[in-house]
Amino acid sequence: MIERTAAELLQLLSQGDATAETVTTEFLKAIRQREPKVKAFLRVDEEFALEQARAIDAKRKRGEKLGPLAGIPFAVKDVLCIAGQPTTCGSKILRNFVPPYNATVISRLKNADAILIGKTNMDEFAMGSSTENSAYQTTRNPWDLERIPGGSSGGSAAAVAACEAPLALGTDTGGSIRQPASLCGIVGLKPSYGRVSRYGLIAFASSLDQIGPFSHTVADAALLLEVIAGYDPLDSTSVDQPVPAYTKSVEHPVKPLTIGVAKEYFTKGLDSEVEQAIRAALKVYEKLGATVKEITLPNSPHAIAVYYLVATAEASSNLARYDGVHFGHRAKTYDNMIDMYCRSRAEGFGKEVQRRIMLGTYALSSGYKDAYYLKALKVRRLIKDDFDKAFGECDVVMGPTSPTPAFKIGEKTDNPLEMYLSDIYTISCNLAGIAGISIPCGFTKSGLPIGLQIQSPAFEEEKLLRVARMYEKATEWHTKRANV
Repeated sequence: MIERTAAELLQLLSQGDATAETVTTEFLKAIRQREPKVKAFLRVDEEFALEQARAIDAKRKRGEKLGPLAGIPFAVKDVLCIAGQPTTCGSKILRNFVPPYNATVISRLKNADAILIGKTNMDEFAMGSSTENSAYQTTRNPWDLERIPGGSSGGSAAAVAACEAPLALGTDTGGSIRQPASLCGIVGLKPSYGRVSRYGLIAFASSLDQIGPFSHTVADAALLLEVIAGYDPLDSTSVDQPVPAYTKSVEHPVKPLTIGVAKEYFTKGLDSEVEQAIRAALKVYEKLGATVKEITLPNSPHAIAVYYLVATAEASSNLARYDGVHFGHRAKTYDNMIDMYCRSRAEGFGKEVQRRIMLGTYALSSGYKDAYYLKALKVRRLIKDDFDKAFGECDVVMGPTSPTPAFKIGEKTDNPLEMYLSDIYTISCNLAGIAGISIPCGFTKSGLPIGLQIQSPAFEEEKLLRVARMYEKATEWHTKRANV
């Protein structure tokens, strides 16, 4: 039961071969057995999950109209607000924060009759690439428990990869859905900026953050995206565009298909086994009739520098509210108000968050804003122009999701710059506001998953999903499950 896809579970439920309660019970059982090793969840509310499941079974029995995800359990990264449930962002500063409202995506999933199973671990305030920056625990990769699952949505990725939930939500600011999906051997989709409402998402970098799905298959990602996407008047950055029926079109291949492969993606630092898997995946597409052509994204080497100015500047502004007065942890002892602010923030924020706040504050400070922040915004525009030009020649851009497979826990914690390079291939997508997906495309000799990244123009998730599904249908990587 737990190794099935959401689509397969929906079929069992609709045929009467399973109930929402039995499905939910199976996943709760898997969580109890596997969580001591994986540590994907920060909070699981078994009673609440079973209560929701019984309510859906009763609804089905009465013959009432059911939502598109009726009876399917899902996990949520602990950066999304759920009314009456703690939302910590993986940080001590929000240890006691209980939101009085639901994020829009949570309301939409509840309306779709999906079953909330728990909140997943993450890098504090979504700042990290390994889920080692959580204030609470280190999540492990289900394929190798000595390794990281990626980040910052590592808990959600590990929960799906360990078959503790069939679907999960994560957020992606610079690769935080796609990179962990790649390292955990599952599907992770970052929608275009404005496609999914950010209302109820605790912000890291407001012009980059985007909510998206984790799943075992592209079809499941299409199903979840169809539910959460769409205009929301509560989010001023939400774009009023119709949401295509992704589930109806996902099985239709894109023909003719031209794939752009950026030469900048195959340079020093790319693991040889990762490169082999990506080249093999491109060969599969060629066999399916696609044309593969080399393109150039000349400004992509600047993406990391641009990102760590724009994202940190926005973080510095967004996290200013956690001062121990309006929000967040307050120090127990202090001499005066300034001392209270300093102590509360020093106690509440971890090292990586402090590092990024300081970088961002410096980049925005008087005399430096023009030299750093404004210059970064100009180069960001050039990165977007590169993609616009590339998409004039090809339908999608493909390459590796991550330069290496999952690394060992603790391997990069003392070297933040090396850690930042984990997102070298994913960051440009957020800076340009386009859509990107990572799908499984192989394993290393030691059995670690490798992900293929596909990027499409903004609001062309329909095409992106169809292209991804073409490869998935021709291969079996998505059917592999971690043996936890």
